[in-house]
Amino acid sequence: MPAVLAVLTAGLMVFHRAVPNSVGRLGSLLEAFLPWLGLAVVVLLVLALLRRSATALVALLLPVAAWTHLFGGLLGTEHGPHDLVVVQHNVSDENTDPVGTARALVGAEPDLIALEELEPPALAMYAQTLAVNYPYHVVRGTVGLWSKHPLTGARLVDIKPQQIAETWSRGLRTVAHTPHGDIAVYVAHLPSVRVRASGLASSRRDESANLLGKAIAAEKLKTVFLLGDLNGTVDDRGLAPLTSRMNTAERGFAFSFPAAFPVARIDQVMARSATVGHIRTLSPTGSDHLPVTARITLG
Repeated sequence: MPAVLAVLTAGLMVFHRAVPNSVGRLGSLLEAFLPWLGLAVVVLLVLALLRRSATALVALLLPVAAWTHLFGGLLGTEHGPHDLVVVQHNVSDENTDPVGTARALVGAEPDLIALEELEPPALAMYAQTLAVNYPYHVVRGTVGLWSKHPLTGARLVDIKPQQIAETWSRGLRTVAHTPHGDIAVYVAHLPSVRVRASGLASSRRDESANLLGKAIAAEKLKTVFLLGDLNGTVDDRGLAPLTSRMNTAERGFAFSFPAAFPVARIDQVMARSATVGHIRTLSPTGSDHLPVTARITLG
């Protein structure tokens, strides 16, 4: 039995795209936690040792190889040269310490800081605390960007799903004029997903991701950064309109949610015509998300 389970685990890792999304979006649900299938290998190893099964031990090489192929590259750190450092953080509209949160983000010494769930009066406190180090900022709706470099051309990006009738503004685009050239920076907060008895409820998230993907595809500037709470992992096919067009982190898992026990990175840093090298989490703030910071090399 452990040998059979090992083969099935390897199959799920390699052929997860074959799991259909038509019923309960089971494919996306699996992909959200795909790295954690590696834990199944540990359980199967214990079973194989208890049963003293040489066949099972050999079969375990399949899921180990599959996991290493998919996620081995994310292990370790990167200390090579980079051009810019960015921070992405959903600060939470229930955060009781916006000043402390802002100071913690400044401590990472990024060039750009993207924030989501900005609500008054906390917004004013973020702006005041960050202004000393980040003199340029733009806010549209509940998302904002603070920068060490001048920002121009800020505008709203409409990523609102049709089913949402109320006021809803969670996307912006601006241009950062850095020493390395002009960069179109998008900040977005896609709709939340829910795990229910019927499966993963992600239709609104998927629709919003599609709208954002079209906006980025139409972007005329060559270099593009996307920073945001995308409510999905880079393995989730629901984010394919974005991950098919942009580079994701080459190093680091950076599980960012929930902050109390992070199991998935749904806070993302992506880039076009640039390389996202290493991504990592920062210390907890007053949010239910952990901040993530990434080093980006242009070109």
